[in-house]
Amino acid sequence: MQVQLTPELARKLTDLAATTGRAPDQLVEDAVAGYLDELVTLRDALDGRYDDLKSGRVAPISGDDAERRLREKSERRRTGK
Repeated sequence: MQVQLTPELARKLTDLAATTGRAPDQLVEDAVAGYLDELVTLRDALDGRYDDLKSGRVAPISGDDAERRLREKSERRRTGK
């Protein structure tokens, strides 16, 4: 398989390969493997949440309520309260 990179990304890859002593193809393979692992984990989580919603195990909330909850959680973390 061949991967086409932009010149900027290719330069970054070449620079990283030079500083780490690893071959560019090894770095790309590791990066893709890590990305795919994360993607599979995310898909599994989303599929599980979808199943929970469809089965009624959890109730949906509005976007406004979700935003409010996230802001409150962020504020508690920021202030330690």
